[in-house]
Amino acid sequence: MTAALAWGALAASSLVLGAWIGLVRTWGERLVGAVLGFGAGALISAVSFDLAQEGVRLGGGASVALGLACGAATYFAANRLLARHEVPAGHAGVPSNAGSALALGAFLDGVPEQLVLGIGLATEAGLSVSLLAAIFVSNLPEAIGSASAMRAAAQKPAAILRLWTAVAVVCALATGVGFAIADTTSGDLQAAIDGFAAGALLVMLIDSMIPEAVRQAGDIAGLVTVLGFAVAAALSVIG
Repeated sequence: MTAALAWGALAASSLVLGAWIGLVRTWGERLVGAVLGFGAGALISAVSFDLAQEGVRLGGGASVALGLACGAATYFAANRLLARHEVPAGHAGVPSNAGSALALGAFLDGVPEQLVLGIGLATEAGLSVSLLAAIFVSNLPEAIGSASAMRAAAQKPAAILRLWTAVAVVCALATGVGFAIADTTSGDLQAAIDGFAAGALLVMLIDSMIPEAVRQAGDIAGLVTVLGFAVAAALSVIG
C-alpha cells in the first residue's frame, strides 16, 4: 500500500508542479495556448492507448462504452453546474472560465486513471510505466493552463495552489484505493473505469482545452498538439 501511495503521489505531483509553474510568472497567451495544445495531444494519446485500448483488452467494448457514457455525462453536468457560478467569459476583464473547467477535467479523469494505476500495482500487471508517464506528462499542461487562466481572472495564487494541491491529494489517494480493491475488481469494472476517464477527458478536450489552445496559440495549436500526441504515444510504446 505504501508503495502504491508513493507512485500515486509521484503521478499527481505534476498537478501541483504545473500550477506552481503557471503562477510563478506571467505567461503570454500564445505560450499558454501552446502548452494547452501539447497537453491536448498527450491526453488524446492517453485516451487512445492507455484508456480505451486497455479497457477493451480488460473487459470488452461494452464495459468501456458504458464507462465512456457515464464519464462524458458526469463531466458535462458538472461543468454546466460550475459554469452557473462563473463570471461569463469576457465580462469585467475575466478572460474565460477555462481554468475551472480544466481543473474539473483533471479531477474527473485523474481519479479513475490513478485507480487503474493502483489496481495494476496490486496485480500481476505491476507498474504501468506508460500510464504513469502519461498521467504525469498530461497533468502538467492542464495545471499550467488552468492556473494561468485563474490568475488572469484575478483569483488569489494561494487559493489556486490550495485547489490543485487538494486535487493532487485526492488523485494520489485514489491510487491507494485502487490497490486496496484490486482483488475484488473484475475486468469489466476496470474497463468501465478506463472508459469513464476517457469520456470525461474527451468532453473536456472539446469543450475547454482545445478551444482555449486555438484561441490563445492561433495557427500553431495544431502543430504542438501533434507533438504532444507523439511524445505521449512514444512513452506508451516504451512502457
